Amino acid sequence: MEQTRARANVLLLVAAAGALLAACAAPPVQRGTVTSPQPVSPAVTAVPSAVTAVPSAVTAVPPAVTAAPPAVTAAPPPPGQVAPAPSRGSMASTEREYRRDAAAHLYAVNRARVYAGRLPPMLYAVGVLQVDVDSSGQLRRLHWLRAPRHAPEVIAEIERTVRAAAPFPAPVRLGRATYTETWLWDRSGRFQLDTLTEGQD
Repeated sequence: MEQTRARANVLLLVAAAGALLAACAAPPVQRGTVTSPQPVSPAVTAVPSAVTAVPSAVTAVPPAVTAAPPAVTAAPPPPGQVAPAPSRGSMASTEREYRRDAAAHLYAVNRARVYAGRLPPMLYAVGVLQVDVDSSGQLRRLHWLRAPRHAPEVIAEIERTVRAAAPFPAPVRLGRATYTETWLWDRSGRFQLDTLTEGQD
């Protein structure tokens, strides 16, 4: 019995040794190495933005220059009429005498518009105008006693001529004066005053 048991043990040992040798002879099992996946970077394609540098057209704006308002000057007289010079005072003691001084003043201001010589037999217009002046020769009133209604342009021109001739001679002795003058108007636009007329054919 003892020999049988010993033999069984020897066999067990041999079998165990054989199994151990077989195990040592087999190639070692390599464990798979787990590699953490690398993050996949998305393929980024640099798309260059087509930026064209547009230079800003900066134009220097000069400061606004405010022109000084022009000096106010007296309007030039119409053709044939000169600006009235400072008038001398009239020493007339009657309105008839003052009328002559006023007529001479109008002739002096309108030399180129006075009809020279005797007037033709047919005049374009005849008007009778009453004029009031103050102590300094400034006009106070114009009043038509006989207006050439058929020629309104003549009425307007006579009034404009009288106003443009102011101031008239200051009536020193009279203080103020009211006189009446007859205007003799030719078709040419020239005239004579009855006070200083050279006559009519």
